Amino acid sequence: MSSSSLSNPALSTPFICHNLRLNQNTKDGINCFPSLRRHRVPRCAVDMPYGGNAPTFPRIRVWDPYKRLGISPYASEEEIWSSRNFLLEQYAGHERSEESIEAAFEKLLMASFQHRKKTKINLKSRLKKKVEESPPWIKNLLNFVELPPMEVIFRRLFLFAFMGGWSIMNSSEGGPAFQVAVSLAACIYFLHEKTKSLGRAFVIGLGALATGWICDSIFVPMIPTVLIHPTWTLELLTSLVAYAFLFLACTFLK
Repeated sequence: MSSSSLSNPALSTPFICHNLRLNQNTKDGINCFPSLRRHRVPRCAVDMPYGGNAPTFPRIRVWDPYKRLGISPYASEEEIWSSRNFLLEQYAGHERSEESIEAAFEKLLMASFQHRKKTKINLKSRLKKKVEESPPWIKNLLNFVELPPMEVIFRRLFLFAFMGGWSIMNSSEGGPAFQVAVSLAACIYFLHEKTKSLGRAFVIGLGALATGWICDSIFVPMIPTVLIHPTWTLELLTSLVAYAFLFLACTFLK
């Protein structure tokens, strides 16, 4: 080795590393270049752990959905929704955590739906049992009542509610005699469709109208005047009660 290479530090370092063996381990190579010990290779997004830097849900493998969401078995639907939304917000970005939270939430929703369905069936069976155990006169009375489809109920409710609103809007111009007549005709028409007897439809319709007028004359005077609009007359209130009885008669009576 020449004296010039020893005296020149820039030439000495490459000369020493040139004499390293090819099979020398990485540790020796790093010791040769101290600057490499401070250098770290940057990691790309593929090398990041699953879910990135998002926190991992600690109860992913908990089987019980209530325990997984951290709620009581007696929790309401509002509490279930609140817990689900809170956990999804807290562990957003981690796919496995989000899937675990959603799976537990769906299990609880299905369980709640099944419970409501069973409760509804139990209520129907209990009501049917109560009717069967009731006295004969109650059974005969219930034979005149039926429950139509909800679509029919809402259509007829809209019709008589419209008649009531029309009567209120025209209360300052005149009485609701025309609206009452139209409502009575509609009630008789609906009853005739079910009973196929015009006479029976007339009797039930007129009976419902008379019952509404009688109930109105009895109960309306008991209502405090503070609760009644100043422009509403007794005739208008009577017609509103009559609309209610006509709706019940043509919708639920056979």
